[in-house]
Amino acid sequence: MSLLSTEIDGILAREILLADPYPPKDPTGLLRMVFVIPFGHPFSLMCTGPMGLHDLINRTPEIPAVAERALEYECLIREGNRLRTPDGEPYRSIESVRPVHEADVVGVSMINAGNLHSLLRLLDLAGIPRRSADRIHGVHPLVVGGNQGLADPEPLADYLDVVAVGEAEHSLAELIRIVHAHQDKPRDGLLKDLARVPGLYVPSLYTCDFLPGGGITSIRPRTRTVPDTVHTQYLDATDLPDTHWVYPISDGTAAGFHPVLGCLHSCLFCNLGEPPFRQASLELLTSYIDRLEAHGIEKIIISAPTFTQYRRRQELLDYIRAYARRAEAAGRRVTTIIGSIRADEISADYLEAVTELGDFGHLFTELHLSQARGVITVAPEWAAPDLVALYGKTQKKERVDRAIDLCRNNGHINTVMLYFIIGAPGEHRDDRLAIADYARAVRERLGADDANIIVKLHQFMPKPGTATQRLRMSDPDLVRTYGDEVSVRLRTLVGDAEFDAHYRVEQFATSRMHLEVVCSRGDRRVGHVLEDLYDCGTDLETLTKDELVAALTKRGLDYDRHLRHMDDAVLPWHILNRVNRAAEAQLAEHLAQRGGRP
Repeated sequence: MSLLSTEIDGILAREILLADPYPPKDPTGLLRMVFVIPFGHPFSLMCTGPMGLHDLINRTPEIPAVAERALEYECLIREGNRLRTPDGEPYRSIESVRPVHEADVVGVSMINAGNLHSLLRLLDLAGIPRRSADRIHGVHPLVVGGNQGLADPEPLADYLDVVAVGEAEHSLAELIRIVHAHQDKPRDGLLKDLARVPGLYVPSLYTCDFLPGGGITSIRPRTRTVPDTVHTQYLDATDLPDTHWVYPISDGTAAGFHPVLGCLHSCLFCNLGEPPFRQASLELLTSYIDRLEAHGIEKIIISAPTFTQYRRRQELLDYIRAYARRAEAAGRRVTTIIGSIRADEISADYLEAVTELGDFGHLFTELHLSQARGVITVAPEWAAPDLVALYGKTQKKERVDRAIDLCRNNGHINTVMLYFIIGAPGEHRDDRLAIADYARAVRERLGADDANIIVKLHQFMPKPGTATQRLRMSDPDLVRTYGDEVSVRLRTLVGDAEFDAHYRVEQFATSRMHLEVVCSRGDRRVGHVLEDLYDCGTDLETLTKDELVAALTKRGLDYDRHLRHMDDAVLPWHILNRVNRAAEAQLAEHLAQRGGRP
């Protein structure tokens, strides 16, 4: 048996279906859709977008397709930027031995703009032509992209046939119905039909006029039957299937859920507040926990950065705690992992309920900390109070102080992760250095000798679809020096011994940030730059600014132009843009009045 088949057999042997069972579909006469997920098996199960859609398609008789999953399997061999299967066998899905390239539709979820190049690797691995124009209808699958990495879909406009914008439960189902009903229809006519579905963007049906160096002067439909705009789709809570809230499959070790979608706050730099705020029913979540207990799954992931906004969180935590106590009595240990929380929404009751779970941690830190009793993640974003206010953040210093006091009084929390943004317009050097003072003050306020502080520094990245989308960016190489200054300042304040024992300062790799600069706000030419870099063997995981600048220059693009304040009348993502221009201008004016400097 091949290495790939052996790995897939192992995956199937340990998978546990946690959603309600459903009869398998007879694939005869149905389309075949393969979700290509750019992660290994454990992390793929946390991708509730493709996993939920996979479940929805397979359990819904009215959707004329069967759905499968293909992953970045452990046995795949990496050769430069490319992946290949062992022994040259076809890349296949978990559910079928048939090659992925024989699918009718392929779905790819792009989580981060800095990783758009992974699409090229996955298409090559599957043997699917990279560019939409090179695919032959009836021979090659339709390639559909989605998720937040495509907030600006234009860099992949020549590589994706369709982009599903927002929640795709309705739009993808309609896409499948149209493709199934018109399999003999010419490709151009099929794409025009798909473009009329709410929430589906078909890039090839739009023409762009490009500006020198980057950006566009216009983007318009090629024909009158194609809509001028595409509206992001968000569904009512009652219209969302259960698997949009809960992980439908587990590997036997972990499972989780999203108790809330969206956020009750609307910070100007964040797109969490864009979707309407919705909550899962308590009954759905407690029933799900019962299933985890029945299967002996001991790691529960509450995957929501706004969990403190869940109306029935206390009852939910009590329910998990009861499971943890029963497990403890049986000699087993239940671990709960909770995403970051808002300091201004922490209460003593909440902390008591969390810490009484026994073992708890934070999704992105629990594997990197030794002997941590508990981790709470708080995001002040800026140390300067007026920057907090200017960017619409509500977590004032006094609210964070109150939250830390609650943690100290609780007595079971010894690690606080603090998220800060650096490199933002309006920011001064003293504002950045004040992050070090802020971190020291939090540890002192926490009070315990073994208290630990993790400072997580994020580069300011203007996100399409927010009021910050036009603001300038700082060069990631420069931002790296800013972060280093914060680290040196903190070490100087507390001394080497205390710093090494109780503090950690983390930043993202600059290579990813350089790619985000151009991919988060670039036009269609950026995709060709990614393809050039990919083809010439440049390691896109360790990409330098010089390498990226050289590749951009060959395509007539200017790196610095992507950093600038974008005062263009038309943004590359114009077809999807709904942000109020007056709000953008007002924010830019207020930041300019503050007089930010390096």
